[in-house]
Amino acid sequence: MRGRGGSRRPVPGDLVAGVSVALLAIPQSMAYAELAGLPAHHGLYAAALPPIAAACFASSRYLQTGPVALTSLLTLGALAPLAARGSTHYVELAALLALVVGVSRVGLGLLRAGVVAFLMSEPVLRGFTSAAAVLIVCSQLPSALGVEAPVDGVLAGAWWGIRHVELWDAPSVLLAALTVAIIFGARRLHPLVPGVLLATAIGIAYSQMVDYSGPTLGVIPDRLPPVGFDFAWSGLRSLILPGIVIALVGFAEPAAISRTLAARDRESWNPDREFVSQGVANVVSGLASGFPVGGSFSRSNLNRMAGAKTRWSGAVTGAAVILFLPFAPVLSPLPRAVLSAIVIAAGAGLIRVQSLRGLWRFSPPQALVAYVTFALTLGLAPHIEQAILLGVLLSVAVHLWRELTPTVRSWTEGKSLHLEPQGVLWFGSAPSVETAFLKAISQHDGLDRVVIHLGGLGRLDLTGALTLGQLLDDAAAAGLDAQLVEVPPHAARILGSCLGWKSEGTAPTT
Repeated sequence: MRGRGGSRRPVPGDLVAGVSVALLAIPQSMAYAELAGLPAHHGLYAAALPPIAAACFASSRYLQTGPVALTSLLTLGALAPLAARGSTHYVELAALLALVVGVSRVGLGLLRAGVVAFLMSEPVLRGFTSAAAVLIVCSQLPSALGVEAPVDGVLAGAWWGIRHVELWDAPSVLLAALTVAIIFGARRLHPLVPGVLLATAIGIAYSQMVDYSGPTLGVIPDRLPPVGFDFAWSGLRSLILPGIVIALVGFAEPAAISRTLAARDRESWNPDREFVSQGVANVVSGLASGFPVGGSFSRSNLNRMAGAKTRWSGAVTGAAVILFLPFAPVLSPLPRAVLSAIVIAAGAGLIRVQSLRGLWRFSPPQALVAYVTFALTLGLAPHIEQAILLGVLLSVAVHLWRELTPTVRSWTEGKSLHLEPQGVLWFGSAPSVETAFLKAISQHDGLDRVVIHLGGLGRLDLTGALTLGQLLDDAAAAGLDAQLVEVPPHAARILGSCLGWKSEGTAPTT
């Protein structure tokens, strides 16, 4: 493995790739800003300076930083209870939340705690991501249908919009359907086909040609991001926990992207350094009136396919967005239905039904963790960060339950009883193994020998070793010949230190 992208100077391929990504990032970031509850132009602010800041510290040479769907939904969940969406106070809180996320990630990176990116269990991530994707799609349905739901709640609003067919705005529905079709059709043709850009151009052209009467973006400032330190500090206490959750959960996506793309090119990747780069990007986003940002899979993959060679392609993307800002008002006629459809297309790709269904065949307990996390995410919306925390606690509980109840296989061969404990033998699981041992002996008469197979033992601690010694003593007291076989090296060392046990060839005995 080698790390080539971190220190190389920019090359022409970075310029082409960076501009290509910017063409996708401009409409996409505006759509994600609206998903987060902010005016659309704040998405441009979050797509301008943060990628430049991230490029200065990034470990991955392909990772593209900016607004992403999942982080935008988490932002909405954190801010919706604190202020009215789109209000000045809401915008100030969003910037402060980005600052909290950034400081948290920088701190984790400097403390070399990037390993936490690997600690969240896959079932929790699958359940949360799929449920969050459902919420993302549902949150945009009313706008895509051209209606305004008079009810609270994402799911309730979507259901209200679906039921009131008579209120649907035909041009909005047509534009939304066409946008989704163009985006998915472009993906099928080739990843480099700019489906989002084409849909945006068609939406603007349609709006101007037919004098579209539905809601549009409206006034968009033609200025650079306003940089400053004027944060809504009064809301800091309410944002600390959501900010830390977003810092951790939101990093799972860029971590997965960076690991995957680095593996494809057989390069190294440093999670600590990536934590710092993503943290600095969020700090800058907060200073520039943005909101929490993360790594985008679609833009990162496009970046790689478009010819990026170094991490500076992300800086090119940010610079291209900055150059576009004075011309941003050209997007004013864009129907909001098109932006909603862009978000729906992105969210639909995150719903992984087959992945969730496959968990049950692999491990019912782990599948239960995913399904409960899925249900909690939907049920607790918009406070979906609480679902993540509860999912993690459930995952830990299931893990402890499995550790406390190891499997002990037993069978007989003549007058010999064979026992094979599977898993970890530690102070928590030792009583279960001892109970299984005594139960097996009591159920078989005429035995003269007990063989304990340790080949399936994952780990053995002091209490577990002493328990094995006690089992051997119990067997001897009952007039049985006791034997330990298939003892792994790590268990042999502990048994030797605690019991004076020594191996004898391929079938060590005590």
